Amino acid sequence: MTLDVREHNLDSSRLDILRAAATCFMERGYAAASIDEVARSLGATKGRIYHHYPSKADLFADVFRTGMDMNYEAIAPYRDLAGPALPRWRRMAFAHVMQMITTRAFQRAVWIGVEMHLRGATTPEQRTVFNELIAYRSAYGDVFRETLRQGRAEGVFFYEDLSITNQLMFMTLNSPIFWYSPRSGETLADIEHLATQVVDFAEGGLVTRKEQAA
Repeated sequence: MTLDVREHNLDSSRLDILRAAATCFMERGYAAASIDEVARSLGATKGRIYHHYPSKADLFADVFRTGMDMNYEAIAPYRDLAGPALPRWRRMAFAHVMQMITTRAFQRAVWIGVEMHLRGATTPEQRTVFNELIAYRSAYGDVFRETLRQGRAEGVFFYEDLSITNQLMFMTLNSPIFWYSPRSGETLADIEHLATQVVDFAEGGLVTRKEQAA
């Protein structure tokens, strides 16, 4: 699947760079990936990359930010839907899982960035930017937290700790970035079916009472 340039307000040159960089970061990790490798994958010179990004850190930050922009855009049609929490949660969760599959390289880069932040594996210069990116990601998670909170108030979600539940939910919804790989002949319907299974599994952990699980 391809990313619609218009949706993300990116010129085609930058978008090509970000796609190539996201793949490099996903396959090699932040430390091993290089501007040289990104340029080679594009069949371009390093100058083309440096025209937009003065350093690998700047390039990685934009990949991270773009990945989160995609996620925000995916759930935008559903996040403010009126009515019960469960149907809204399912729509947001499905849109999220589809992002984990169709923009997997960007989403793996986001995960790499989170790991780097948690390990403190950033320079002082990077820390300010990373703190902003992590806050941007946390605000995205808060959209789901509010729906979880509403669902508990409505008696359809059952959990004790909202923060733990939100983390466990995202572990399931994010999981395709670790195990998904495209299959020959795979269609959009196949991908949607896969995403629905992930959402169903995550929902099961939210709607099951403790006494039912015992």
